[in-house]
Amino acid sequence: MTDPADTPAPASRQPTAQELALLLELLGLEELPPQVTHIRTLPAQQAQTGPWPTWLAPELRKIFEGLGVHEPYLHQLEAAQLAHQSVGDRHLILATGTASGKSLAYQLPALQAIYEGEHAPAASGFDDGRATVLYLAPTKALAADQLAFLRSLGVEGLVAETYDGDTPQQERSFIRQRANYLLCNPDSLHYAILPYHGAWSRFFRRLRYVIIDEAHAYRGVFGAHLALIMRRLRRICAYYGARPVFMGASATSAQPTLSFGQLIGSDPRLVTAISRSTAPRGARQVLLWEPEFLPQQQVTDRLAVSSSRAASSPQLRGGASSASAAAPLRKSALQQGAEFLADLVAQRTRTLAFVHSRRGAEALASLAASYLEELDSQLAGRVAAYRAGYLPEERRQLEEDLRRGQLLGLASTSALEVGIDISGLDAVILAGWPGTRASFFQQIGRAGRAGQESLAILVARQDPLDTYLVHHPQAIFETELEKNVFDPTNPYVLGPHLCAAAAELPLTAQDFPIFGPQTRALLGRLEEQGYLRQRPGGWFWTQEQSAHQLAQIRGQVGRPLQIIEEASGALIGSMDASQAQLQGHPGAIYTHQGKSYLVLELDEAQGLILVEHLVPDYYTQAQELSQVTIVQAEQSQQLEQEVTLNYGTVRVRSQVVGYQAKSLVSQQILAEEPLDLEPRFLQTKAIWWTIPTPQLHAAGIREADIPGALHAAEHAAIGLLPLIATCDRWDIGGLSTALHMDTGQPTIFIYDGHQGGAGFTQRGYEQVNTWLRSTLDTILACDCQQGCPSCVQSPKCGNRNEPLDKAGAARLLALLLVSAGALEQAEARQLLAQLAEAQQKEGESRGQAGALSVVEALTGQSLAQGQDPF
Repeated sequence: MTDPADTPAPASRQPTAQELALLLELLGLEELPPQVTHIRTLPAQQAQTGPWPTWLAPELRKIFEGLGVHEPYLHQLEAAQLAHQSVGDRHLILATGTASGKSLAYQLPALQAIYEGEHAPAASGFDDGRATVLYLAPTKALAADQLAFLRSLGVEGLVAETYDGDTPQQERSFIRQRANYLLCNPDSLHYAILPYHGAWSRFFRRLRYVIIDEAHAYRGVFGAHLALIMRRLRRICAYYGARPVFMGASATSAQPTLSFGQLIGSDPRLVTAISRSTAPRGARQVLLWEPEFLPQQQVTDRLAVSSSRAASSPQLRGGASSASAAAPLRKSALQQGAEFLADLVAQRTRTLAFVHSRRGAEALASLAASYLEELDSQLAGRVAAYRAGYLPEERRQLEEDLRRGQLLGLASTSALEVGIDISGLDAVILAGWPGTRASFFQQIGRAGRAGQESLAILVARQDPLDTYLVHHPQAIFETELEKNVFDPTNPYVLGPHLCAAAAELPLTAQDFPIFGPQTRALLGRLEEQGYLRQRPGGWFWTQEQSAHQLAQIRGQVGRPLQIIEEASGALIGSMDASQAQLQGHPGAIYTHQGKSYLVLELDEAQGLILVEHLVPDYYTQAQELSQVTIVQAEQSQQLEQEVTLNYGTVRVRSQVVGYQAKSLVSQQILAEEPLDLEPRFLQTKAIWWTIPTPQLHAAGIREADIPGALHAAEHAAIGLLPLIATCDRWDIGGLSTALHMDTGQPTIFIYDGHQGGAGFTQRGYEQVNTWLRSTLDTILACDCQQGCPSCVQSPKCGNRNEPLDKAGAARLLALLLVSAGALEQAEARQLLAQLAEAQQKEGESRGQAGALSVVEALTGQSLAQGQDPF
């Protein structure tokens, strides 16, 4: 049994000479090129098993032995035993890596409860001894896979059914009355089950287990919504006299008991975490690769739009900004990943390549096939793409072809990261950091699932976080995994769920502990707004419309917009109102189920987006400008040098002002176009620094360079926040200004991009020194002179990445660290040398002597004197 406060990444070591030689042979290399920044070996592990539990029915044991499971792993037995013994007073989270057999751990107690209830002599009254199980998955596909497996077992008395938006109406009554193993997603539980709990009374009264699969997927706003759905679920269960045991299955994560306890609304002391896998694992070689810089203006992929076409296209008339055009570019992760995929497939190595987007998966597969066409045309047909949007039968066929070896290479989004069992793979390519260490180990764990040795390659994108990680491998292999970050107290999330709860059962003072200490005040506000009405029996929902429609659990805000094809009038799909300006603006490229469309018109008032079918070789990214007003500073720190650090509530006015067209594979900016859209408003949480101008001058930042230093530091910090918070850079925004109206000083803001906040910047505030040091290290490690997408340029900057001062950002970040007392003497000496080197490069690039570095300014010592100021 393990319940560590800090869960480390899997043990690792340096490769042996023999392992290195085999790796070079596999990649077709004679020696390691400079693009390889690190190689790490995750050693093999032997299985540890134990006898079947005595309480398991012989019939169930026989079924699993027929599948080849002769003895379960020890961690499976430990989890199953804990769940079987609990009577609803203890819960558990199984937080082990890919291919560790988490499914069996929760299936044993769940199936035993159902089997025993169906075959034991029935008791009288409501308590007839029967049991039901509720299984929650973040996606329909994962629930469908689980259903297929359960039905294949042939357990007598098991009635397993899915209940989601695709369930036919004529089957729903049968499922409510007969199903004892219900599989659904959070959306169905929220919209279709809890509001009609009376019709599900039989199911809730018998509910023994609630299984939350892939629990690490619930973070940010989505995680906050699920946490409140779980509180409502427990409230309904208590109403029917049930006390189910909650079992979570998750990738390895930090503080799993705290995260899971917060997710289900339980005291973490009542949650047991099992984090050590006893499943077998083959040795895995992990290679970190940073693509080389390209010659300036070189177009490196066959799918890039030519500059002449970009200039002549009616949708792409503008050119790239001077800053973007001057920035050095590396070979894209997509192109490098396609080259690796082609090389491995050519050697008959079954390989899975993970890509961030649907378009990226299609592009990588297409590019790899084109490379293979030159080598062997038959091999080109053994590479394919896999992503959401394909028909279920298409996905199943791809999975089966990969298992059988008919497909040798598959480019996939994170759709293949979780749940689906793909065995027999030899290698995994990650075209870009997947976002969290948990996802990283999940993805590389897809190879070697049968215990064989495997290879994993992480190809860095042009992104500050990717740059940092490939140059600091200890942050991957020797650092605690992330803690899931979500905030169920966010009033913009909690309010709608209180309305939904009141519509299910009247809210009373006894419910206040369930939803948190701010519940009473929020109920008063909802009552003033007319949503709820207080009566002697509690607070009641008063409106005719559904209360559950107020809570958009996937983070949507407002009424979805309909996407209509102009030529045919056909309904293509819908888009959340919150994303319409970013993804549905005129000129945007929208992709739906494998087809691409050009947005012709955005009509937010009518809720329409008009599109036309197009086959582009570029994609678009919106750019927006923001204004930030401080509402309240909730936490503040007065640092040295008169620097202040703050966390609190801000109001953000943002406006999409343009978009960039980028080459689909190389990521090169082909054109920029302005837009004139209505502004949007957001009240959220933020972290901000104020730095007096005299301190910036003392740190060697010239007056004219202050805006560029602030702007570059803001961009880089946004890029590195996902290192410590489970978010994506697109979940957060920022603003920097040399004179802010509320502070009267140079200020940097970084804020959550979700109404009410999502917990990301709060996590940044808690680990601010680690965050800033990583940001500074990334800037200093980048080889470019003036700044590039790998360090200080942002893909969503509304100012077209102007102005930016990379050297000034390094001095500014060092100033913040020194002001916070975050550097030991040895660290300060090392930083002094790094800044001196950056200063020399800056002077050479500008043709002038560099200014004082911040450490020099703060210690009063000169580098030229050759002295140790410490």
